[in-house]
Parts: sequence; structure tokens; C-alpha cells
Amino acid sequence: MKKVLFFLLLAVLSSSCGSIDVYEKTKAFDQQSWGETDRPSFVFSVTDTISLYNIFVVLRHTDAYHFNNIWLNITTIAPGDTALTQQLNLTLGNTKGWLGAAMDDIIEHRILIISNPVHLKKGNYTFMLQQTMRENPLQNILNAGMRVEKAVQ
Repeated sequence: MKKVLFFLLLAVLSSSCGSIDVYEKTKAFDQQSWGETDRPSFVFSVTDTISLYNIFVVLRHTDAYHFNNIWLNITTIAPGDTALTQQLNLTLGNTKGWLGAAMDDIIEHRILIISNPVHLKKGNYTFMLQQTMRENPLQNILNAGMRVEKAVQ
């Protein structure tokens, strides 16, 4: 039995030493409140220019969140480029409930913000998020962030 546990532990440890091929980082908001002047920024580096990537917004809120959507300005700075800002209306729920994964009263969304996987240039990318909802500060928001992962080909 000890040998089996040892080999299982060894398999888990050796598989965790490889490349993860995912960047995900979020910013937690004090008192579950996101003000419009609070613009979290996320920087990640790309070395693999051959792979395709999917880009997501990650958002966590409580069940008490007042809206079924969120308006965001997402600013992207690619290596050697100027800042590009896009305004997106992200749907979080509908008449049947929240679209994200729920655990108790916390709902997590990973929302794809580009329809097709893209090639990324080598270098550092910066993403900045700004909520542009009418409610300021926006209540019942726990975290906001970005996720970049290699697309399955």
C-alpha cells in the first residue's frame, strides 16, 4: 500500500513540473465593491508564438449582485503596440439564473472575449479592466481578472 501511495505522489509531482500553458490572475476588491477608478492591471509574457491562445475575463461575484450583465472597458497593450480599448457587455445571467459556476453564494465566470483563438507576439502583454456600470462603486463583486490559455488544437 505504501508503494502505491509513493508512486501516486511521484506521478502527481512529476506532472506538476511541466509547463502549465495558462496565465490566470485576479484582483480581489475590498468590501466586495469595485469602483470605476479602480483599474486592475495584469501583465504576462508570451514566448510561444506558434500556439493559438484563448483570452478570458474572470469575474467572481456574490449571488446578491444586482445585474445580469457587466459593462467593461478592456485595454490591451501588446508588445510594440499602442493601447487598444474595447467596451464589452458581458452577460452573467438570464431568467433561469447565473451562467457561471456557483459554489454556495459565490459565482465564477470565465468569459471568452475573442471568438476565435489568436496568435500572440513574443513579449509582454498588459490588460487593464475598468467597470463602467451606472452603479459606482459596483457592489457584490469579489474579483476580476484575466485568463490566457493555449487553445486545444
